[in-house]
Amino acid sequence: MKKISILGSTGSIGTQTLDIARLNQDVDVVALSAHKNIDLLEKQIREFKPQIVAIWEESDAELLSKRIKDLDVKVYFGMEGLIKVTTADAADIVVTAVVGMIGIEPTIAAIKAGKDIALANKETLVCAGHIIMPLAKDMGINIYPVDSEHSAIFQCLDKHNPIKKILLTASGGPFRGFSKEELQNVTLEDALKHPNWSMGKKITIDSATMINKGLEIIEASHLFDVNIDDIEVVIQKESIIHSMVEFKDNGIIAQLGTPDMKLPISYAIFYPERRYISDDRVDFNVLSTLNFSKPDLDVFEGLKLAILAGKKGGSAPTVLNAANEWAVDKFLNKKIRFVDIPYLIGLAVENHKFTENPSLEDILYLKQWTEDYLERIKI
Repeated sequence: MKKISILGSTGSIGTQTLDIARLNQDVDVVALSAHKNIDLLEKQIREFKPQIVAIWEESDAELLSKRIKDLDVKVYFGMEGLIKVTTADAADIVVTAVVGMIGIEPTIAAIKAGKDIALANKETLVCAGHIIMPLAKDMGINIYPVDSEHSAIFQCLDKHNPIKKILLTASGGPFRGFSKEELQNVTLEDALKHPNWSMGKKITIDSATMINKGLEIIEASHLFDVNIDDIEVVIQKESIIHSMVEFKDNGIIAQLGTPDMKLPISYAIFYPERRYISDDRVDFNVLSTLNFSKPDLDVFEGLKLAILAGKKGGSAPTVLNAANEWAVDKFLNKKIRFVDIPYLIGLAVENHKFTENPSLEDILYLKQWTEDYLERIKI
């Protein structure tokens, strides 16, 4: 029996993880957390009957407790609640499906508690990879990537041969082929129309700016112990090739599949076993071409900023990520323009006090500093 905890069960990855649980009778969901979707969380609790649940606000936790008082479920809130979910005694693997830096502390707690990690929260490694990866190694913990690209790389690894280069694929998002001038007037509605993937709003915007690919470069460098310079972004607009690994003989291994997040989720949970997911498959009799191109770093400035921050290391990726989270939230609420996102990120990274090897306390401080700094910017 595979016993799992899900951090962020009401989001896109979380709900698809529960779809995987429905397909497999040997999965026991022992703990769930949500940010604020109390109605969906209650439905999930009644269906899967976890031992522990958490929701962010104390008032929501009180309301939820009243709604499920007929069930034997412990309800927690806030950061303490997230940590209770990730360290649940019964769990053997934690799916970290929350969005943003909020996932760092619960992930560290889960590793210290001896839980394997199915990692869908890229911000954890972007900001704290230098802490997370050595800790996991010391604790003998496995980190299985859930991002489709990192799962693809993981599936392509050859234990007998080191990686020469990672070819990290990207769809290019809804604005692939746009000029800088064309980006000036794009709307929120335009940015949320991803051509291939169905994702949450935040990651959809990150895909539109292509900063998501920059964050994935930093994440991949930590996960696979590869230099930033040895990771190349390739636009693969059909999202059929999810990423590739090149070896020293110039041989390249690629992982292909339909754009469906259930595959990497299932692979992370059941590794090394592959399980049935659906009948939706790549039909090469229908798929006539695969198209490739190079990303334009002058147009997609967020990707360029992320690469530079990844190369600099230290506190730069943390501030980059914190600024992006702040700016995307403002854009989703129509407070800033699409093109303001990379502009604000660049300001924050340029003006913060650089730290070579930030501690967890430094990382949390930098998040707050970044938000305070950006609140003062007039655009």
